Amino acid sequence: MKIAVPSVIALALAASFAASAATPADTLVIAQSIDDAKSFDPADGFELTSVQAFTNLYQRLVQSDPQNPIDLKPTLATRWTPGSDNRSMTFTLREGAKFASGNPLRPEDVIFSLSRVVKLNLDPSFILTQLGWTKENVDAQFKKIDDNHVQISWSADVSPTYVLSLLAAPVSSIVDEKTVMAHEQKGDLGNKWLALNSAGSGPYQIRKYIPHEVVLFSANPTSPAGAPKLKNVLIKNVPEPAARRLLLEQGDADIARNLGADQMASLKDKPGVKTLAVPMASLYYIQFNIDANPVLKNPALWEASRYLFDYKGIANDLLKGQFQVHQSFLPEGFLGALNENPYSYDPEKAKAILKKAGLSNVSFKLAVSNQPPYLDIAQALQASFAKGGVKVEVQPGISSEVATRVKSHQYESTLNAWGADYFDPNTNAAAFAYNPEDGSKTLAWRSNWHIPELSKQTLAATAETDKAKRVELYEKMQREVQKNSPYVIGMQARNLVALRDNLKGYVQGINPDMVYYSQVTK
Repeated sequence: MKIAVPSVIALALAASFAASAATPADTLVIAQSIDDAKSFDPADGFELTSVQAFTNLYQRLVQSDPQNPIDLKPTLATRWTPGSDNRSMTFTLREGAKFASGNPLRPEDVIFSLSRVVKLNLDPSFILTQLGWTKENVDAQFKKIDDNHVQISWSADVSPTYVLSLLAAPVSSIVDEKTVMAHEQKGDLGNKWLALNSAGSGPYQIRKYIPHEVVLFSANPTSPAGAPKLKNVLIKNVPEPAARRLLLEQGDADIARNLGADQMASLKDKPGVKTLAVPMASLYYIQFNIDANPVLKNPALWEASRYLFDYKGIANDLLKGQFQVHQSFLPEGFLGALNENPYSYDPEKAKAILKKAGLSNVSFKLAVSNQPPYLDIAQALQASFAKGGVKVEVQPGISSEVATRVKSHQYESTLNAWGADYFDPNTNAAAFAYNPEDGSKTLAWRSNWHIPELSKQTLAATAETDKAKRVELYEKMQREVQKNSPYVIGMQARNLVALRDNLKGYVQGINPDMVYYSQVTK
């Protein structure tokens, strides 16, 4: 296969795109910031750029259906059978499946891929260690039945349904053991090499990666997913949103990602451009540290705060469509998500709630990142709470410093965002509604909120095998947290993306890994 790599790389590394340039017909050119990328190893990469790439470079045993993400579809496995003890599952591998190297898919590749995540013990490993896997016992959790079947076992009290959700996460991507181990250095299981390269069976493979400059994917025509429509995907590092917008508007990029409201507004009705506002699994909320002072522990303050959050004013007027109002801990699009929003901005009602509880001259400090949109939202909240007689002292700081203070309980309240780590409702339930009192630093723990019954319900939901019953459990928990908790969940973020209008087949879903390039045409 011949690919015009020199011209593509030249395009990518040019100091600027010529105004008259057009993107190559066989190449999808994307303008975004890639400065966050640390590694393209699925056992390591946990940043937005890396996670967005994994579905295009790798496949898992099962994956979300792009058109209906809640449904898992067979991918490298064609079927699976739970064991009689609900502590194991046998997978039938797809016959004839090959990696980009030409090596055939084997049970050994599945075993190697999943076990190396636990052995490396890097950032995303917690997703799989929920199954009770440790460095010491993980090898015993896998068994090659024959050349086409592999058995996976676990010790945690979780259902096969939940296990499938974890196996559909990017960290569970299946890598080519032979290729990876050929590049092992000092027992790193190929981690250093995979940071810059790929060894998967996805529709694309990494052709060239220059950190902070460009990453180029080339087609993998033998992918079990089928050959992609375009030969190349070129992702150019363009840190400034305004520059990304300009490249798209000029036709020098096909997609501009992570734009701001101002850029989207300027692209409205521009010829040759279409815009998308894709809901993200990212929730913005106020969180109280209830041990910081007696007022913050009072449920009346929690309730009043729900009527002092100017939901629509912030989402629609201040942030101009970057957010949508959402008041439950599961984002819209997740299994069991409650999309009803029972609270609205009502300062007089908040005053009455505080007066009934005997609370007067209420004030608290709000720790917040000094970056947009956090500081903008915090200042709007300061004004909306003031109309209800509550003084909010905004304390901006560097994001990392604010996070450290919150994790060490050195705060009164904070405005923060929470993003899903994998596509299962437990990813958020285990944060907002779970405090096992064992040192796990969940959001509930950070609030000093002691919730033994909710914690039991969270565990029960992961063990439930019936989908309808799982939904009922999560709906019940969301209503309880919505009504009586030290959080005020206010908004769900939207990913603002702009495309050239000649593009077809581009799909982007709610989770960061749900970015699909293989069916894109021009």
